[in-house]
Amino acid sequence: MPRPLLLLLLVPVLLLGCWLARGALVRWRGERAALTYELSADLRPVLLRLLGALLCGMCATALAVVAVLGGRPVANAGTRQASAETVAEPLRAAPAAVRPAPESSASGSAPAPASGSASGSASAQSSPQPVHFTSIARPAEGELLEAAVPGADGHSRTVRVWLPPHYADDPSARYPVLVLHAATPGKTADTELPDVFDGLLSAIKLGRAHPFLAVAPAAPTGTEHPCDLVAAAPQALADDSLLRSAVAAAFHTMAPGPQGWATLGVAGGAPCAVAAGLTRPELYGAAAAVSGRYDAAALTQAAAEAPSGPAPRVLLAAAKADTEGLAAAHKLADALHGGRGQAAKAVVKISDVVQDFAPDRERLRLVRLAAQYLTDTLAQPAG
Repeated sequence: MPRPLLLLLLVPVLLLGCWLARGALVRWRGERAALTYELSADLRPVLLRLLGALLCGMCATALAVVAVLGGRPVANAGTRQASAETVAEPLRAAPAAVRPAPESSASGSAPAPASGSASGSASAQSSPQPVHFTSIARPAEGELLEAAVPGADGHSRTVRVWLPPHYADDPSARYPVLVLHAATPGKTADTELPDVFDGLLSAIKLGRAHPFLAVAPAAPTGTEHPCDLVAAAPQALADDSLLRSAVAAAFHTMAPGPQGWATLGVAGGAPCAVAAGLTRPELYGAAAAVSGRYDAAALTQAAAEAPSGPAPRVLLAAAKADTEGLAAAHKLADALHGGRGQAAKAVVKISDVVQDFAPDRERLRLVRLAAQYLTDTLAQPAG
């Protein structure tokens, strides 16, 4: 092989090796940080990147040696070329492989790109009317869109969707979905806590969480305490089948279900997330609650009456200085462990290590921790 061609191959191999080595280092830092928060660490991505970097290094060394020797062909090059042509002949005659289509969303509709305005229509079986999402802001380096989505009662409710940075770069990518629960009737979670997207972005930038597509439906009306309504009647979730179909049809999401959908509640919305995770494990793979106060007896009763299914997985997180929130979390965990049915099966983790100089900084850290927990938990099939 001519020396210029060898050198041309050497450069991209070296660049790829450096990129993989850097990725391994970044991932290792993220996994090491996971241990600080007492979360599970997965070293497989680190090892795979290191192995790739090692292979690139070996290939680069081989190419460099051949280039130094002058790129002289070996004695049996002619034989190898003939063998290659012999093998290639039947391959040319074979039919071309068909590239598999990307995984479609559960609605069966092709996803539409969300640039400035994202729109999509749910399937005819789920929602006969198309739902159009309109861009309204660009918080946390992403894009926030809004639409009026019909509910089961025939009335429309506001639904906001936050697209993470670089969402439109790869149309074939499928994003996990994080449903944000609000505590105020008729309002979405981001209007109560506008910095919730900053916490998600922080987790993504630090490599602690995969990019989530965050869905914030307006909390149910007709009651002053939507979280109590969710605990008493799990079917009253704002995240119903019509909303899921509309989101899956309009955006590049993973199929609705516990393998790709999770839920998060902050402060007043925390009990909603816990109630949803405990009573509807067939919808959510995991639930995270931040700085919440809980009615342990009501949530345990709701979980005990839920249909049998996968073990609910819940994170209860509060700042180290939030003694009242931590006491509520431990009380709920003890009540669930002493309950029956789905309550007794619940896998509950409590985080009490986060601390910072200001409440808003602690909230950002807690949301970042929750995003990491949800990413790690969704990656592990429920037992």
